Amino acid sequence: MWIKSFGGRKILLASASPRRAELLTRAGVDFEVLRADYSDIETGAPDGADPAEFALESARSKLGRALESAAGRPGFAVVCADTVVDADGLTLGKPSDAADARRMLRALSGRAHKVHTGVAFAASDDLLRGSSFVDTTIVSFRSLEDDLIAAYVETGEPFDKAGAYGIQERAALFVEKVDGLYSNVVGLPVSALFYALEKTFGVDF
Repeated sequence: MWIKSFGGRKILLASASPRRAELLTRAGVDFEVLRADYSDIETGAPDGADPAEFALESARSKLGRALESAAGRPGFAVVCADTVVDADGLTLGKPSDAADARRMLRALSGRAHKVHTGVAFAASDDLLRGSSFVDTTIVSFRSLEDDLIAAYVETGEPFDKAGAYGIQERAALFVEKVDGLYSNVVGLPVSALFYALEKTFGVDF
């Protein structure tokens, strides 16, 4: 690890996503994982909701719950995130089943879409010290034939991912162009988070 802490505060990543943990590990950031219960937090965007705003509000809601779980653990910066895919204003979260995954991938085929990750963080012992933001990346997909979509869905890869694809895995074959942070599409805009944490707390190497 080369980034030890932010102003003496180690990151407490309140996410069960192995992809977010891997991104921080690869960036050399020291962190711990906090398991928080988000089961009663709304996971589907209301009709007409702006996808970016939904991602941000979801991250903020998760942060509130995570800070409750982190009570009594001073010296941490608690970080939460939520990623959604935006297809012309329609929010695509994780697919509910194979048919839903195929529907999402057909909607993304041969066109550009946006990936929004809402990020919220705060000091575990000073709730007024924190911030939140949304990072957006534009991803362009090649045209996908139905047999390719069906074969991909059969791998099981889409089911725990917003928009029914993982850009860091088999779906790398679908991507024509990425405009913005690649890590944001994976699930956490690492460099944007780093600079936000540095601005709020400072950084220790």
